[in-house]
Amino acid sequence: MDDDEYAKLIRRMNPPRVVIDNDASDDATVIQVDSVNKHGTLLEVVQVLTDMNLAIKKAHISSDGGWFMDVFKVIDQFGRKIRDTQVLDYIQRRIESNAGWFIPPLRSSVGVMPSDEYTAIELAGTDRPGLLSEVSAVLTDLHCNVVNAEIWTHNTRAAAVIHVTDNSTNSAITDPVRLSTIKELLCNVVGTNSGSRAAKTVFSCSDTHRERRLHQIMFDDRDYEGVKRSASRPNVTLMNIDKDYTVVTMRSKDRPKLVFDVVCTLTDMQYVVFHGMVSTEPVEAYQEFYIRHVDGLPINSEAEQERVIQCLEAAIERRASEGLELELLAEDRVGLLSDITRTFRENSLTIVRAEISTREGKAKDTFYVTDVTGNPVESKIVESIRQQIGVSKLKVKKDEDCSVLGTGRPWQETAMGYLLSNIFKPKSHT
Repeated sequence: MDDDEYAKLIRRMNPPRVVIDNDASDDATVIQVDSVNKHGTLLEVVQVLTDMNLAIKKAHISSDGGWFMDVFKVIDQFGRKIRDTQVLDYIQRRIESNAGWFIPPLRSSVGVMPSDEYTAIELAGTDRPGLLSEVSAVLTDLHCNVVNAEIWTHNTRAAAVIHVTDNSTNSAITDPVRLSTIKELLCNVVGTNSGSRAAKTVFSCSDTHRERRLHQIMFDDRDYEGVKRSASRPNVTLMNIDKDYTVVTMRSKDRPKLVFDVVCTLTDMQYVVFHGMVSTEPVEAYQEFYIRHVDGLPINSEAEQERVIQCLEAAIERRASEGLELELLAEDRVGLLSDITRTFRENSLTIVRAEISTREGKAKDTFYVTDVTGNPVESKIVESIRQQIGVSKLKVKKDEDCSVLGTGRPWQETAMGYLLSNIFKPKSHT
C-alpha cells in the first residue's frame, strides 16, 4: 500500500468529529473540530463557517503530529449565538463532509470544462470606471443571462467570476462558435487600455469555491505588486523561530470573511498552518499563524518573505469595504444588470466590488461604489440614482447603524434560512 492509499485509509478510519457547544461561552457559539490533518483541512472548515455568514471572533489552531484540532468561537451577522438547531446540524454535517475533501493546489492556468447548468466566465484585466457596465452590456447583446457573479478590484486590477446561461434555453452555452464570439468580445472590452498586462477571458467549470477563485485569479494577475505603503494598510510581519516555523502576524481592521481570505491565500501559496490563533475586536483583528511550506521548511529567503507579506496584505485588502454599499432588490428581468450599471456609469460612479445573485425570479445585487476619483459619493447623486432606479428597489447602507436610508429597518434579513433552503438557485439575470 502506497503512502497516499494509507493516508486515505487512516482518514476513513478516523472521520472528522465536530462538537458544537452553546454553553461554553457567554457571547459566542463554540465549534470544535477534530480530524486527521491534510493540506487544506483548515481552509475547508473556515470556508463552511464563512459560507454560513458566521463571524469568527476567536480561534485556536493546532495540527502537529498529523492530527487537526481547532476551536472556533463564532457569532451570526447580528452578533448573536447560533440557536437554530437546524442551522447547527447543517454546520456540523457540512464540516464533517468537507473536512475530507482534497484541495488541489493553485493552478497556473484555468482549464475549460463543460457544465449543464451554466457557463462560467472568468475575467481579469485593468480596472477602470464603467467596466462592469460594458461587460454586462456585451453579455446582454449576446443573449446571455447572468445568474450570479462576483467582481473584485484591487490595485488597478479587476477580476470577475460570472455564471451565465443562454437566454432562450436557461442552460449552459455549449456552441463553440458562440463561446468564441463571447470570449473575443469580452477580451476586447476588458483589454481596453490594459497597459502592459494582457486581459484574460476564460471559460471554466471548476468546482473551486467562487471567492477562492477570485483570490487565485488576482494572485495570478499579480495584483499584490507595486502597492504603495501607507499607514492604513494591514500590518503583516514574519519571523522564523528556531528554524522550525515561520510566524506570521497580521493586524488589520476586522471585517467579514477576513480569516477565510488569509487562510485561502496561505493554502494556495502552498503553506501549511500548524498552530495559530485569531482574535477580533470591533477596532482591530489579530491573527498569528505558525507556518511551513508543504516541503516542511520555513521561509528562508528575504525575497520569499517579502512576497508572502505582499500577498497577505493584498488578500486582506481585496475585500475591504471601500465605498458606499448599495443593495438592489428587484424583480429579475433580461437586461437588468446592464441597465443598473449603466445608470451608475452615467452618474459618474465607479463600482469597486459587486455581488450579483438571483433566486426564484428575484434579483439581489450588492454594489460598493465611489466617485470616479475614488472619493465618497455625494448624497444628492445617490438620491438622484435612487429616483431613476426606484427608491424601493435601491437601498443604501449606513455605516454607523446599518439601517436603510430614510428608514429604521434593518439592512439585511437573516441569511440562514435562505442558505438552507436553496443557495443561489440559478435564474436569469442580465
